[in-house]
Amino acid sequence: MTASPLIPVPIPDRVAVLIGSCMPAHVLQAEIEAECAAREVHRFRGPLCAEDRADREHALSTLARANKVLAAYNPRLTVKPGRGW
Repeated sequence: MTASPLIPVPIPDRVAVLIGSCMPAHVLQAEIEAECAAREVHRFRGPLCAEDRADREHALSTLARANKVLAAYNPRLTVKPGRGW
């Protein structure tokens, strides 16, 4: 038996608020930073100039810092840097 891939399903705002109210504020902030950094990393494609490489490295370091906080709270909360990376 093989496991089927999970399909992300949007959750209502009130449910998200309820889930968020059960988590510490620094973990919620780290989750927001990780999601933003993952989108930023995904934005850079193809041959990169020096400035773009620096911006990508900054986004990767922000993602790593946020993932460290998330992993300390719950290892399953970590965020990957985007599709194809």
